[in-house]
Amino acid sequence: MGWIIAIALAAIALAALIVLFKAPRRTWEALAAALVFGLAGFALQARPDLAGAPHQPAPAEGKSGAAMVSARQQLSEGGPLAGSNLLIMADGYARQGQFRDAAAIALSATQEQPGNAQAWLSLANSLTAHAEGALTPAAEYAYRRALEADPAAPGPQYFLGLALAENGRLDEAHAVWSALLARAPANAPWRLAIAANLAKLDQILAQQTPGPAPR
Repeated sequence: MGWIIAIALAAIALAALIVLFKAPRRTWEALAAALVFGLAGFALQARPDLAGAPHQPAPAEGKSGAAMVSARQQLSEGGPLAGSNLLIMADGYARQGQFRDAAAIALSATQEQPGNAQAWLSLANSLTAHAEGALTPAAEYAYRRALEADPAAPGPQYFLGLALAENGRLDEAHAVWSALLARAPANAPWRLAIAANLAKLDQILAQQTPGPAPR
């Protein structure tokens, strides 16, 4: 059921982006990757029956490295790949699912350019994927460094919120995504992806809220 809901929401959001916002054809594949990657990730792994408890990690193939890289690049809003050959190499390894190697190269990119938000985000994503979805202290540190490096970029907040949601920290994820949506430009191509994720998260949180005590 999680896959069905995720794909349906992604399809609706993608159709809206194409029809209402006139998204260029060249961006359709990347937009679809961002939507499916985000929605499917925590639709399958979030545990509404466990209030704030971490999930058991899902197999890494549940979120392909290619989709992860495409989503990150799409959320960079067309910016350059941070001018780093190391980051390009890291993305190549991540697309092949070799997340350990991708993380090692991304770490070198952060050492080469400590203020490079894309390098920190690539490192964080690869560390999380290598840990099969678990948000390790090292990955969370990398997400925070990405946020510090470029507070206005949507990518770090998007992926940090996704990692928090997948690890049962739903209230924190909601706060991160709500802040991102609140400042998103009306015509931002990623706005509907964030809204769709928030809608799914609201549904999960509502299921966790206890009803009135019986009299």
